[in-house]
This record gives sequence, C-alpha cells and structure tokens, in this order.
Amino acid sequence: MSWGNMGIELLGGLALFLFGIEQMASALKSVAGKRMKNILAHLTANRFMGAITGAFITAIIQSSSVTTVLTVGFISAGLLSLAQSVCIIMGANIGTTITAQVIAFKITEASMLMIALGFGMLFFMQQERIKLYGNIIMGLGMIFFGMTIMSRAMQPLHDYQPFLDLIMQMSNPLISILIAATFTSLVQSSSATTGIIIVMASQGFITLPTGIALAFGANIGTCITAILAAIGKPREAVRAAMVHVLFNIFGVLIWIGFIDQLAQFVTWLSPRYEALTGAARLAAETPRQIANAHTLFNIANTLIFIGFTSQFVRLVEWLIPDKPLDESREATPEFLDEALISTPSLALDRTRFEIGRMGQQAQEMLAQIMPAIFTGSRESLNQIAAMDDAIDTTHGQVIIYLGQISKQPLSDAQTQEFTTFMEAANHLENIGDLIESDLVELGHKRLDEDVIISKKTQEVLIGLHEKASEAVDLAIQAVTEGDREAAQQVIDMKANINRLADAAALYEAKRLVAEEPKRLQAYTIEMDTIEKLKRIYYFAKRMSKASLPDAL
Repeated sequence: MSWGNMGIELLGGLALFLFGIEQMASALKSVAGKRMKNILAHLTANRFMGAITGAFITAIIQSSSVTTVLTVGFISAGLLSLAQSVCIIMGANIGTTITAQVIAFKITEASMLMIALGFGMLFFMQQERIKLYGNIIMGLGMIFFGMTIMSRAMQPLHDYQPFLDLIMQMSNPLISILIAATFTSLVQSSSATTGIIIVMASQGFITLPTGIALAFGANIGTCITAILAAIGKPREAVRAAMVHVLFNIFGVLIWIGFIDQLAQFVTWLSPRYEALTGAARLAAETPRQIANAHTLFNIANTLIFIGFTSQFVRLVEWLIPDKPLDESREATPEFLDEALISTPSLALDRTRFEIGRMGQQAQEMLAQIMPAIFTGSRESLNQIAAMDDAIDTTHGQVIIYLGQISKQPLSDAQTQEFTTFMEAANHLENIGDLIESDLVELGHKRLDEDVIISKKTQEVLIGLHEKASEAVDLAIQAVTEGDREAAQQVIDMKANINRLADAAALYEAKRLVAEEPKRLQAYTIEMDTIEKLKRIYYFAKRMSKASLPDAL
C-alpha cells in the first residue's frame, strides 16, 4: 500500500470535485439568478408551489442554506410569511439531490472532453453568456474527473483487509449517519458527501443500505451551513435555519427504521444489470440506487411534513422567541447577507431592500425636523440629530456590501443597478447629514436667539418642505421599485420647487421690514431653511437621475 500516493490522489480528486461543484453552481447562479429571484418574489400562498420553487432554486444554486438565506430576505421584506418559507425549505432538500442524480450517470469517460469544451468556450468566445455556459460544462467535467481520480485512488483498498473491516462496521446505520453527518458538516456540502458515497458504491465498497444511511447523515450534516449562516442574523433567519434543522432530523428519525424497505423499493425502481455478478453488479447498480433513494427520501419527507407547516412555525417561534422590545437592531443590516454576494442579481436585490430601509430612516428624520425647528425643544432636536447615526451605519454597511459585489462579474444591467444604489446610498446619507448638521442647528439657533417663527411663515415653509419630502419619497420609490415614472416626476418637480422657494424668499423679503422683535435673526433662520430644503430636493433629484441614466 502506497499511502502517500493514495492520499494525494484522494485529496486532489476531492479538491477537483468540490471546485467543479463550486464553479458549476456559480455559473448557474449567474445565468439564472434573476429568474430565481422573480420566481421566489412572486410565489403564491400555495404550499406545494412553495416546495417546487425551493426545489427548483436549490437545484440551480446547489445550496439549501443559500435558499434559506433568500427566503429570510423576502420574509423581512414582507413578501413571504414564515409558513411559506417552511415549504420552500422543505423543497430545497429535494433540489440538493440533483447533483447526486447527475453524478450517478457515471459519464466519467467524457470528463476530459467536457473540460476541454468548457475551457474552449471560456477562452475563445466573447459573449458573456456563452462563457458562463462554458463554466458550467467545465465545472461538470471537473466533477467527473475528480470522481475518476478518487476511484483510481481507492483501487488498492479492494485487497486491504483492515479497510474492509472498517467498511463492515458501517453496516450499522447509526455509525453511517454519524460519519456522513460529521464529514458533511466539515465540507459544508451534502452534494459533495453524496458524490463520495456514490464513488464508494461504484467501487463496490458499500452496500445499498449503508449508502442510504450515509445519505441520511449527509442530510443532517448540511444543517450546519444553515446554522452558521444564521449566526448574528435577525430572528427570522435563525427561525428559518431551525426549520431546516428540525425538518432534516425529523425526516431521518422517521426513516431510520425503514432503510431496508427503502432499499428494496429503489432496487425494484432502478435499472438492473443482470448480466453482471458479485461486486461488478453491485458497483454498476448501487450508485443509481443510492441517488434514487436520496431523492425519494427527500420527496417523501416533503409530502409527509408539508401539511404541518403551521405546526413547524409555532414550534420554531416557541423555541426561538422574539427579542425584547428594547433590544436594538440599529447596528445590524436587516437584508444584506454575504452568502449571496457570489450571485450579484440576488445580492443587488438585497441591497435594494436595505436602501429602502435607509430611505425610511431619512424620511422619518425629514418628517420630524420642521416642527422641531419651529417650536421644538433642545431635547427633541438632539433626538433628531441622533437618528442620523442609524443612517450613517446603514450607509457604511451598504457601501461595503456594494464593494464586495463589485468584485463579481457584472452584466451591463447589473452595473447600472450597482451605480444607482451607490448614488442612492450616498445621497440619502447626505440628506441625513444635512438635517443633522444644518437644519437641527437652525433649531438650536432659534432657541439661542429666542426667535419666534410666525404661523404664516411656518405655513409658507411647510409648503416647500412638503414638496421636498414628496420628492424624497418618490426618489426612494424610483430606486427601490425601479419606478421610472416616479423618477421622472421628481425631475419634473424642479420648476415647482424653484417657484415655491422664490415665493417663500419674496415673502421673507417683505417680512423683513415688519416691525417685529428680532426680525433680522428670524429672517436669517427662515432663509437658511429655504436653502436647505432646496438642497434636499437636489439630492432627491440626483437619486432619480441615477435611476434614469437617459434623463437629461
């Protein structure tokens, strides 16, 4: 036994196998990312459609934990309920079985051709979409090539008795489940574990019942990825991860006593090679049987548990209660998740949600500032100024997240979205800073100089403030909803804003000669307020123009 050479070949084959899965999944996400988002966003309340959607999305991205992350974002945005997310997570387990089905075809002979073809498409073609398809083909070729290397490395073990004795111990389903769960938690990919199980089966090392037990363990081990993804996230993320854990564990507990019956059923269902005998027949038949058992196990579990989604919801809400009301979430981004950065279309969509949250923070400041300038106390003014901290924090998080997205390959449309979101985040921060540093200061100046703003003047300034606020609302709508009409409305408001500002300035000029105490001090505060409100409109207009690159 040449342990060194065998170890190198096993690790090298595993590395190629895992890299192939990653490359194939990454290219698939780029090709179908936008479609995945639209399917999930328009999901109906039908629980079976939810399961099908979860299966479809996970079949593309080959990560049930990323599907869980996606659903959490839509829960937070109010587009999905937790009950709907349960169905999607159940379906996600079905999607992860697609890789095993593909691997079981055993087209390893074509692996080098697929690598060569994929590389040729990457190297010689100019169209971005063809290059992505090349990545998919090349990734699939590396999966099969990695399997070939691992199979070749395992050949000497056929005659090594200690290894055969160890394999015999795996006939105990509990040991098999524990081994596969541990390995899957380490590599964080149930698809990788299932692929290795099929490689071992193709060498005749494991029987069908053992392979099924190992696949059960892979289902439990993959939960670690969802758990890690939920650490430090909002309660919705933790609950969704817990649904994933409970569903997989309950499913294994139900089936652990029926492994032999499942093995008999998939033996009847799967192709047979009766011309072969002994280990050769086992090696030919078992890979497809394991893949089919893995798929049937997850489909059956989904059908069994899909009628209990409300019970799952109540259970996870009991296990993971809401945080106390006074617990702050200001410092934590609500929608941004690093697990989605490798799929720019999905990551940009999450950025859109976070900018919408940032917009709500700015709108709240803007709504409160005018009454505070006119009649507010120092305490109320300081409270408004403190609200800008949340905007600054969110702005920093959005910019960092966009910076990570920019390192990914972006299409022209995604580049435009990226630019729009970058500008929107900057302009919303500018609005928050202007309110904190300039308008709040005007309120303090009114208190310092003991100035009284007349009711009539308040009405004039409020008219301009309402229009500026409307412009900000429409600009946020234009960015977060892609509403071109709203963006154009903001741009077209320029003449009206200037008219209102000029009318307010003329009114102030006439008021300057009024015989009132501290008229000059009041005039200064009122004119500065007009200028700052015009500046707020300017930022809203810039946001809108960024979402309409063809606007003049």
